[in-house]
Amino acid sequence: MTPTDEARSLLREFPVVDGHNDLPWALREQVRYDLAARDIAVRQDAHLHTDIPRLRAGGVGAQYWSVYVRSDLPGAVPATLEQIDCVRQLIARHPADLRAALTAADMEAARAEGRIASLMGAEGGHSIDNSLGTLRGLYELGVRYMTLTHNDNNDWADSATDEPKVGGLSAFGREVVREMNRLGMLVDLSHVAATTMRAALDTTSAPVIFSHSSARAVCDHPRNIPDDVLERMPANGGMAMVTFVPKFVLQAAVDWTAAADENMRAHGLHHLDTSPEAMKIHAAFEERTPRPVATVSTVADHLDHMREVAGIDHLGIGGDYDGTAFTPDGLSDVSGYPNLLAELLRRGWSRADLAKLTWQNAVRVLGAAEDVARDLQATRAPSNATIESLDGSPA
Repeated sequence: MTPTDEARSLLREFPVVDGHNDLPWALREQVRYDLAARDIAVRQDAHLHTDIPRLRAGGVGAQYWSVYVRSDLPGAVPATLEQIDCVRQLIARHPADLRAALTAADMEAARAEGRIASLMGAEGGHSIDNSLGTLRGLYELGVRYMTLTHNDNNDWADSATDEPKVGGLSAFGREVVREMNRLGMLVDLSHVAATTMRAALDTTSAPVIFSHSSARAVCDHPRNIPDDVLERMPANGGMAMVTFVPKFVLQAAVDWTAAADENMRAHGLHHLDTSPEAMKIHAAFEERTPRPVATVSTVADHLDHMREVAGIDHLGIGGDYDGTAFTPDGLSDVSGYPNLLAELLRRGWSRADLAKLTWQNAVRVLGAAEDVARDLQATRAPSNATIESLDGSPA
């Protein structure tokens, strides 16, 4: 049996739980949620990284759909609700393939049925507009993690890619973490500054996740996780889900990406824009300045390092498909996961290791957050604190 055949065999038993996919935002940007215009029941290779045939080919058994909205978008809360509505519409349109999942037990039930467990994660604390009541509302609508920031700071947490503002987490930011613990909503530390990572780990009573981050020791980008934080994963019980984004995993791509982003801004476009117009600008830049290419091996290097530092019980996968303009060779879309597992098998990873990486760790972490929430809800009422009461008026 070849490593690829062995990988596919394993995925039939222990499919991938992917921590982060931006399909809902791509559907907003491309077709304004006209799901018939991007019917994911059939392959959408020309438009998307993600559709049901390729999810099946990739051995995906659970997906955290990101209900992301840009941090500079006016009306973040209603836009987040639209993203949640998009996920719900997708699940309703494809009941034979997708199953809504709110709990670890739901994930296991979906696996037993041969359906893809569909969970939701909010990307960026700006989505709650400084309101713990809104946070609780998102939880009731099915959101099971929240990334504390996106690319910009918010009023209570510092981002990895912005200038420090509150020194990690403010008092209100720590209250957000505690309320997430009480709800059973996973604290996601992708995108946050290292100071924010450490402050959240100091505050949380539940496991945290990094839904789509890699190792800073392998690629020195602020979106990645420093070793001292990876070393805290065993005590916390959380997990770091490696991402595939070339500009976060390949050192040579960091400088190239900075130049490509500046080129986008020079054309009056947001550097994260993946619309057809933006992709033409990207393509022209790449023709002039060839892009450094990440590979499956590049991603495996991160996982090797992360396993050495954090341990196999604390790793997962978060590809960031449909949230990035470029992908590594061999991981061009959601059908590529068997290629990564095959590379890890060639490197000596065992079947037991890979079962933890793909399925078992993610299910365990969500279940552990549910256990913490059950205990906290017995002793702690919902918090009605405001940012003004804890931090003063936002700047």
